[in-house]
Amino acid sequence: MASELRTVLVVGTGLIGTSVALALRQRGVRVLLADRDQAAVRLARELGAGEEWRPAPKPGTRTSGSPVTGPTSGSSVAGQVSGGPYGEKADLAVIAVPPAHVASELLDLQRHDAAAYYTDVASVKAEPIQQAGQLGCDLSVYVASHPLAGRERSGPGAARAELFLGRPWALCPTAESSPEARAAVLRLVELCGANPVEVDAAEHDRAVAVVSHAPHVAASAVAARLADATDVALGLAGQGVRDVTRIAGGDPGLWLGILSGNAAPVADVLEAVSRDLAEAANALRALAGGDGTAGNDITHLLKRGVAGHGRIPGKHGGPAPAYGVVQVVIGDRPGQLAKLFQVCDEVGVNVEDVRLEHAPGLPLGVAEVSVRPEAAAVLSRALHERGWQVP
Repeated sequence: MASELRTVLVVGTGLIGTSVALALRQRGVRVLLADRDQAAVRLARELGAGEEWRPAPKPGTRTSGSPVTGPTSGSSVAGQVSGGPYGEKADLAVIAVPPAHVASELLDLQRHDAAAYYTDVASVKAEPIQQAGQLGCDLSVYVASHPLAGRERSGPGAARAELFLGRPWALCPTAESSPEARAAVLRLVELCGANPVEVDAAEHDRAVAVVSHAPHVAASAVAARLADATDVALGLAGQGVRDVTRIAGGDPGLWLGILSGNAAPVADVLEAVSRDLAEAANALRALAGGDGTAGNDITHLLKRGVAGHGRIPGKHGGPAPAYGVVQVVIGDRPGQLAKLFQVCDEVGVNVEDVRLEHAPGLPLGVAEVSVRPEAAAVLSRALHERGWQVP
């Protein structure tokens, strides 16, 4: 079985593609980069993500002093990239393009014999696999995949080598996928530090509709209310609205492609959420009209929300553990977080999580340090003794 990856071609140097490349480079894998956007691939290269690739020429094409050219849109990356290793075949090609373009990119890469095996990292799986089959792609050397990791920022400048550490990475092989192709993609996941999860493509799409795609639309709907909010309302904004709307800052064009490829499952989830919201609105209207029993409906929804939140896995998988939270007033100046973590180190307290809540208009904020419950009193006492303000 093919398991060693010496050379990997990454097609698409956005956040995910460049992060894959950086993770592989840290493990000593040679990475070739391709992208329609020459500025993006150049930045990825400057970040140390790899070297630029171009496909082998078609018959009659000049092979020196003449870059491969093509239209600026509507064609594959393989038909446009230039510079770098010429026609080199990779062990694995990672297709990091929007879902709607995965199948056509796979077909063109296979026509150029760009790699021995292929995968993609799009967040929708069933439609690209179906399209690849319809186009006549060789599915025996292809395993669709999706790393469940990302950021609200996009582009190669937001990429991080550690983006996938400990994160689930869905693998959606088809009946045609060869054992060698599966082994190659599993090796990719291992090199990136992620946890492989094999799942049927349709089940994957229904799952991400619940945990990723519909939440993004819901966050956008809440954030849209802020577009016309008064200055008074925005001045009263606290951490809650920031938490709820954080992911709404994603690229709308990118998200339109994702949602279009998974439209029906996302619509199902949004319709269910809409029913809950409509029932809550009706209950609140009744409550405002003096019907005290309507509060029971609101309470029921809130309790269901607590139960659902409690099912989100913790950082080590399984049910999320209960942590003690130590709040510390921290100055907004260099070195303060380092000093805070130094105290944790001195008293042997592991930081399970940390979040910052800024005080608008003031050069300070509050750091909420999550630790094991039994360590909360130890850390609070140590910080107080060293002059920190611990509410």
